[in-house]
Amino acid sequence: MDSASGAVVSDPTEAEGPSSVGGEPAESGSTAAAAAAPSRYESQKRRDWNTFLQYLKNHKPPLTLARCSGAHVIEFLKYLDQFGKTKVHVTGCPCFGQPNPPAPCACPLKQAWGSLDALIGRLRAAYEENGGRAESNPFGARAVRIYLREVREGQAKARGIPYEKKKRKRPTAAAAAAAEKVSVGGSSSGGGEGSGGGGGGGDVVASVAPPSSKTV
Repeated sequence: MDSASGAVVSDPTEAEGPSSVGGEPAESGSTAAAAAAPSRYESQKRRDWNTFLQYLKNHKPPLTLARCSGAHVIEFLKYLDQFGKTKVHVTGCPCFGQPNPPAPCACPLKQAWGSLDALIGRLRAAYEENGGRAESNPFGARAVRIYLREVREGQAKARGIPYEKKKRKRPTAAAAAAAEKVSVGGSSSGGGEGSGGGGGGGDVVASVAPPSSKTV
C-alpha cells in the first residue's frame, strides 16, 4: 500500500467538540463550545467531502475536482454500494416486492436511496463552499438526478416499499380556530419549530474509509 492509499479518516461515529473545562463560568464555557464545535450536519458534510476527494485521488487514473463530472459522481455512488446495509432483491428472487420477506436470501446489500439522496445534498453544498461554481456543480448534474430517481424507483419495487413524498396537511377549520385562540390568548411555550429538522437519509460515508488500492 502506498502512502496515498494509506490515509485514514477518523471514526465519524466519535463525538466531536471540546469537553467541558472545570473552573470556567458556565455561560462563557457554553458560548465557546457552541462557537468551536460544528453542527452534526457540518461535521458529516466535511467527512463526506474529504472521502470524495480521497476517492478522486485513488481513482485509476487519478481525477482532479475540476475534471469531475456527473458520470464520476454516479461512479462514486455505485462504489459506495459495497458498504450498504439495505437488502435490495433482484427480479428473480422469491422475496422481490415483499416488504417482509418470509426467509433470508442472497440478494446484495446496497445503499438506501434516502441515504444517497442526502449524501448528494451535502456534497453539492460542500462543492460550492469550497470554491466550485453552481453552474458546473457535478453533484447537481441532470445525470445524477436521473440516477437517483432510478435507484428510488428500483428499490421501491424490489423492497415493496414505495417512496412517497410527505404532503403537508392543510389545517381544518377547527384547527385554524384553535390556532387563532392560541395566538390571541398568548402561548407559554416557545421554540416549537425546528426540533425535528434535518430529516432525510442517514449517513452514508459514516463508516466508509477512503478507497485504497489493495496489494497483491
